Amino acid sequence: MIPESILLHLKTTAGIIVSHSQPAGGGSINSAARLDTNNGRYFIKWNQDVSTDFFQKEAEGLQTLRDANHPLRVPAVHSVLNPSQNSPGYLLMEYIEENRDGDSRRFGAELAKLHSNHSEKFGFHSDNYIGNLPQSNNQHKNWNDFFITERLEPQLTQSINSGKVNSSVKHNLNRLEARLDELIPPCKPSLLHGDLWGGNYLFDMDGNAILIDPAVYYGHPEVDLAFSTMFGGFSDNFYRGYESVSPLAPGFEERIPIYNLYPLLVHVNLFGGSYTRQLHSILRKYK
Repeated sequence: MIPESILLHLKTTAGIIVSHSQPAGGGSINSAARLDTNNGRYFIKWNQDVSTDFFQKEAEGLQTLRDANHPLRVPAVHSVLNPSQNSPGYLLMEYIEENRDGDSRRFGAELAKLHSNHSEKFGFHSDNYIGNLPQSNNQHKNWNDFFITERLEPQLTQSINSGKVNSSVKHNLNRLEARLDELIPPCKPSLLHGDLWGGNYLFDMDGNAILIDPAVYYGHPEVDLAFSTMFGGFSDNFYRGYESVSPLAPGFEERIPIYNLYPLLVHVNLFGGSYTRQLHSILRKYK
């Protein structure tokens, strides 16, 4: 059921009257539904137990992707409400009919074109979220400085403070951080989706790839590709398509575990368990 406070806000601020709602997948964090209204169909997700700017930051990320120069489809945002004591927050978006299959090779090629959008520095003009965890985006001129200071260290500190990892993880991670300049090639800051796993894209009825749930910033383009390997959901054609536009530097396969230390630390902080074991396994390789 859509909370009454949201229905009232939609009606009074946007003139949208909901006639029917159908529950939809909203990930592990939010509730979500398809809305049939007097003004057509929409997709909405809502939550009360998130930071006050949570949905505003997601809307900003979606708009950043929409404004960039690339052919990927990104849903339009129609309305945002920040959560309060009186109401959950919500994000109202364009509804896109989902198709089970699409053109994976074209998706990869189009992601490479997204990554051709550059900035002078790594980071973003504001912080945002990955999952429901804060993501620091202070800007740096050097990728490895950014990766250590804004990605690895904040998540490591949180995991240590919560008791989910011990000091040996910090020791081993710091040893790896000292070697990053020799392990990771330099690059221009590229616009990233930032949370590119198999649940954060879909295909429309014409086979076009659609990006959803971003955690945008300007970073190393290999990060999005590394993230895509964590949980599956991307075909070989996707990677072939990417390399048809932007060939990967030699040694990418060996760098994947390094980039994925960040999402692994995020998952350690969110869920613990097996993600902690994966973290230890990667760090042991770089002792």
